[in-house]
Amino acid sequence: MRGLANPSCFFFCRSRCLEFGFLPCFCSVQQKEVSADNSTIKASNFNENRKTRFIVHGFIDNGEENWLSDMCKRMLTVEDVNCICVNWMRGARCQYTQASNNVRIVGAEIAYFVNVLMDEFGYSPADVHIIGHSLGAHAAGEAGRRRPGIGRITGLDPAQPYFQGTPIEVRLDKSDADFVDIIHTDSAPTIPNLGFGMSPAIGHIDFYPNGGKEMPGCGKNPISQIVDLDGIWEGTRDFMACNHLRSYKYYSDSIIYPDGFLGYLCPSYELFQEGNCFPCPEEGCPNMGHYADKFKDKVKNDFTKFYLNTGEAKDFPLWRYKINVTLSGKSKVRGYVNVALYGTGGNTKQYQITKGTLKPGNTYTAYIDAEVNVGEVTKVKFLWNNNLINPTLPKLGASSITVESGQNRIAYRFCGSETVKEDVLQTLTAC
Repeated sequence: MRGLANPSCFFFCRSRCLEFGFLPCFCSVQQKEVSADNSTIKASNFNENRKTRFIVHGFIDNGEENWLSDMCKRMLTVEDVNCICVNWMRGARCQYTQASNNVRIVGAEIAYFVNVLMDEFGYSPADVHIIGHSLGAHAAGEAGRRRPGIGRITGLDPAQPYFQGTPIEVRLDKSDADFVDIIHTDSAPTIPNLGFGMSPAIGHIDFYPNGGKEMPGCGKNPISQIVDLDGIWEGTRDFMACNHLRSYKYYSDSIIYPDGFLGYLCPSYELFQEGNCFPCPEEGCPNMGHYADKFKDKVKNDFTKFYLNTGEAKDFPLWRYKINVTLSGKSKVRGYVNVALYGTGGNTKQYQITKGTLKPGNTYTAYIDAEVNVGEVTKVKFLWNNNLINPTLPKLGASSITVESGQNRIAYRFCGSETVKEDVLQTLTAC
């Protein structure tokens, strides 16, 4: 590939897969450098019957960073695709103003690559998916504008400076592909918050995890953040731009969690947090990330905003439940109530439902984001504590607990007939 940005490409595909009876198949991965040239593409084991996914990094990044190749390798564990990492390091590691101009070159080169695939292999652009992070998202948009008919573009926190508020010809827009999905993770204003990502909805579906501005786990101690499990360099990147980088980490996790990262259509994050947009409607909710295109034909309006919460660290997906707890006992006390869920898909930790005055006969409601998809809920465990020494040794219990899944709208009801002292678990089974 040519130009000032000097982009190059690294191609990943499955070379062979082995099956071990009831275990998942193991696929070895082939990696080769390719260019928009017929001979290198043929030598790379490119297959015109597979979908092709391009991954494009952003500002001050490098196409040989682990996250790009790791994303390709994760894809290849779940699907047989052509995966191409676009490396435009020379064009990205310069002043931001120049790098933002270089996305035109990168986008043009990707469009040219797709044209070669069409002309030499009879490849359909509808089978092309371009995933771009930061400035790479706008490079993806440029490629789609130059090469109409691209099937899908995913914008991972598209860069804000010099792009937000500009005409659609300048930035990524829903018109750049048949389906455009966006993940916003750093959409606070650049001044004074130093947000790097765009805030407005610009795709067919826009996801705002955790509200789209501050990601859980990004406010931890700087030293612990720099001394990251993935190394000093990755930790330093996280410290400098943690919210911005979360977008590609969420996407990478979404590949191996096809039922995770469920987004709820809602007017605002505040209303979502209050439970006003729970559960999913009958047509379901889209999954943020890799499988968002499964919702493509269900999108009723453009620029729709979907909200969800994530965990603080790998693994990131959470599953949302509504829990109602009706208390039993002889007298009211002050304290808090926790509930844990048990099901066919796994068990959760204890989640706080309410705190303050606990009155028998009252029903308390909370929305929790569980770290596991419980599946069919088989039982629940109730726990209460008042954190005070009480010589009367009061007892409290749950006469009824209902659990509703946001994903499938199924509600489970559990009944209890006992009361327990504080810090003693009460197990409730189906009524």
